Amino acid sequence: MVKALNAGLRQALADDDKVLLMGEDIGTLGGVFRVTEGLQAEFGAKRVFDTPLAESGIVGTAIGLAMRGYRPVCEIQFDGFIFPAFDQITTQLAKLTNRAQGAFSLPVVIRVPYGGHIGAVEHHQESPEAYFAHTAGLRLVSPSTPHDAYWMIQEAIRSDDPVMFFEPKSRYWPKGAVDFGGSTTPLHASRVVRQGTDVTLVAHGAMVSVLMQAAEVAQEEGISAEVIDLRSLSPVDYGPIVESVTKTGRLVVAQEASGFVSLGSEIAATVTERAFYSLKSPVLRVSGFDIPFPPAKLEKLHLPDADRVLEAVDRAMAY
Repeated sequence: MVKALNAGLRQALADDDKVLLMGEDIGTLGGVFRVTEGLQAEFGAKRVFDTPLAESGIVGTAIGLAMRGYRPVCEIQFDGFIFPAFDQITTQLAKLTNRAQGAFSLPVVIRVPYGGHIGAVEHHQESPEAYFAHTAGLRLVSPSTPHDAYWMIQEAIRSDDPVMFFEPKSRYWPKGAVDFGGSTTPLHASRVVRQGTDVTLVAHGAMVSVLMQAAEVAQEEGISAEVIDLRSLSPVDYGPIVESVTKTGRLVVAQEASGFVSLGSEIAATVTERAFYSLKSPVLRVSGFDIPFPPAKLEKLHLPDADRVLEAVDRAMAY
């Protein structure tokens, strides 16, 4: 995914000279995860440049650049560092176009490496999606594969609305195929990635691979699980989800983030409203516990794995 994102950013820079990349250590170093490696050397320090360690300043500067016709792409070095920019994102970036009655757009992309499974210290393994999904005026997406990462970052940059681009850190290094010939899935569309008939499993980002593992084990036990990759967190594309639940009658929603007042909570409520008479069991959620992210040695106990997903599948099938 690192190489796919790098290639996608390179293509976006080549396609539009108004695209700028900005963030801490993204220039000469190429970012802590090397997502922007080589891009400053290729496109110059005026288009790919380092910023001070000031997230609020990064986003505030990006807002001003967007108002002047540029398409800035900001990197927040780690998920837990985004909160100094929270005010700029939620009260300015998300609302200025509406406040100005559409007089200008704000095509800003904020790249956020997020999630656990990398054994990092405090503030480096957060899952803050729900804070921003709650904010009207922001679009949120999260790729789960290198292919989606390559195409979705380009589509996000082309969007005239601000896009929060959540990149699952634990999926940066596993390999996957990328078709450079064209993407057939719109930016805000969810997608069925495994067909099934008994239970629907829904997740985004790194949790999609966990659901695929769980589905393989469930198949060995005679349970056919359909897996859906959300891809877009705001807006959520409910069509494939509701269609699947209408068929299977059961839904398990999984996420790394804590469960209380979360994206999974919203999906559970909405599917219950839209497909109530098709449900054979309650919608079940599998999530991180409602605690601050624990020390790295305890992350495996906190983050949902295939066993916890399968436990929820068993409960759903028991009805």
